[in-house]
Amino acid sequence: MPRKRFGQHFLHDPGVVARIVAAIDPRPGDRLIEIGPGEGALTRPLLERAERMAAIEIDRDLAARLAAEFPASRLQVLCQDALECDFSAFGEGLRIVGNLPYNISTPLLFHLAKQAARVRDLHFMLQREVVERMVAAASRPEYGRLSVSLQARFRMEKLFTVARGAFRPPPKVESAVVRMVPLERMLDVDEALLRRAFSARRKTLRNALPGVDFAALGIDPRLRPENLSPADYARITSSVR
Repeated sequence: MPRKRFGQHFLHDPGVVARIVAAIDPRPGDRLIEIGPGEGALTRPLLERAERMAAIEIDRDLAARLAAEFPASRLQVLCQDALECDFSAFGEGLRIVGNLPYNISTPLLFHLAKQAARVRDLHFMLQREVVERMVAAASRPEYGRLSVSLQARFRMEKLFTVARGAFRPPPKVESAVVRMVPLERMLDVDEALLRRAFSARRKTLRNALPGVDFAALGIDPRLRPENLSPADYARITSSVR
């Protein structure tokens, strides 16, 4: 039975599974890691094409079932919280995928962003509103700290939406699949500065970030935090360090 404390909604629609696997396009030799495999709906078709992978599952019963179904030489099952996982231990060129639990999706994205240099790409199914925040452009209502933090490190693309009925039990919201590919030149943006800025997003920059010399940066201090691009925040970060 799906457990509410883990935010479990199991994917069961074979059409959606096929679209996700096609988007990932796993190959033998890929360093593939799945977060939250659940009942293995994605795990099985991914393993058919990648031959071996790792899976991180916090639910002991589900982790045990997957470990019993596949030999350890093909599927490495780690029963732990993905928020506490040291992804650097897997090496570099990681391909991370998953149907992420909605209740930890935002903190998990911030956690994974720190590993961007070790990642080849990420493919996640998330709450559609979260994906829209991730890909939002500056000055859009959905644009915020998550948008800036991720767009400073990744090129992101919303691939397609997924209806509630694709899951058991159906969630209260629609989902979407997003692709994240690390930028060749990542931007250095201070997370504490972003928190300060977007905690006062309705204020002007001069009030939200006092002490910053916006004139020297060529930035209008009458703008609001939501009006600046990730590159603007990288310039501010550089100026205050």
